[in-house]
Amino acid sequence: MNQLSDRLNSLSPSATLAMSQKSSELKAQGVDVINLSVGEPDFNTPDHIKEAAKKAIDENYSRYSPVAGYPALRNAIVAKLKNENGLEYTAAQISCANGAKQSVCNTIMALVNKGDEVIVPAPYWVSYPEMVKLAEGTPVIVRAGIDQDFKITPAQLEAAITPKTRALILCSPSNPTGSVYTQEELKGLADVLAKHERVIVIADEIYEHINYIGKHQSIAQFAEIKDRVVIVNGVSKAYAMTGWRIGFIAAPEWIVKGVNKLQGQYTSGPCSVSQKAAEAAYTGTQAPVEEMRKAFERRRDLIVKLAKEIPGFEVNVPQGAFYLFPKCDSFFGKKDGDRVIANADDLAMYLLEVGHVACVGGTSFGAPECIRMSYATSDENIVEAMRRIKETLARLK
Repeated sequence: MNQLSDRLNSLSPSATLAMSQKSSELKAQGVDVINLSVGEPDFNTPDHIKEAAKKAIDENYSRYSPVAGYPALRNAIVAKLKNENGLEYTAAQISCANGAKQSVCNTIMALVNKGDEVIVPAPYWVSYPEMVKLAEGTPVIVRAGIDQDFKITPAQLEAAITPKTRALILCSPSNPTGSVYTQEELKGLADVLAKHERVIVIADEIYEHINYIGKHQSIAQFAEIKDRVVIVNGVSKAYAMTGWRIGFIAAPEWIVKGVNKLQGQYTSGPCSVSQKAAEAAYTGTQAPVEEMRKAFERRRDLIVKLAKEIPGFEVNVPQGAFYLFPKCDSFFGKKDGDRVIANADDLAMYLLEVGHVACVGGTSFGAPECIRMSYATSDENIVEAMRRIKETLARLK
């Protein structure tokens, strides 16, 4: 009998990975698909980081590292947090993992018991609720629509907290919306959280450096809750290092010890060579980060302009990351021949199969009225993709 565990059967497949795979399959068949479904920079890792990795290989960094990562990398992260964010941590408060994704999951698994509630603002990254379910917790979804720029309010947060609430997962800049919480907005949330001492904040800041409104603001800056904040970050987005798989948490030492205990039993420390590359990313020149940020901002402006010219789309202006999340429910119920668009997932599949542009429907992001488009691609691809989308949607009656 082939029977998977109930734990695994409770999880949903990743919609973003599924759409990317479908796009790749069509490309393999010779279809000219423009892929706007992928959540990774299209730039190469900066040369000085690659050189550090080559040097690490030559210097035989080929053995197991400490579970939490090399001290040199953790100290580099401590310096980054102090210099860029004004936050004081020690190396003992840092734990490195195989990407920020594992860092989020490690934290949830270390903190959440069966029946605990975890507040997840929607739209959310597809994996957050699934990770909570994996820990046998209960995701509590708090919805924020395009009318509030996809950001929850202090009143919404207060209303969602119960005696069972264990954590809040906050992503800013956001995947999938690109929304960024201001310092004032974070202060409002922190004031609510200060009244609820059992609630931990998991602050996913992986898109920190892809920010179009100025200095990144972390909810860990507020002293009254800092000892209950777990910052999650890494090198994948800012340094175009998605495949290197290095993320980290910065957190109270008791949480870090718990995460290290967990990680020590199922993956141990992350890749040794990747750690030396990440150390170079944090300690070396930051010029490539700013060059990429400027390119993303230019692309943001381009895709927003073109999306606003598509009848039926409702578009806000994302302030970070590299996603556009237009509201598209005006197309629901429309037809192209016998094909009926029932929801955003149908619309995304229609755009892929008819328009040959890969996007991701918003259902798995907790926003079934929207679709996600990644503009981590060339200006030429963006222009052509939006032309195809506009032309394809015009067929729906």
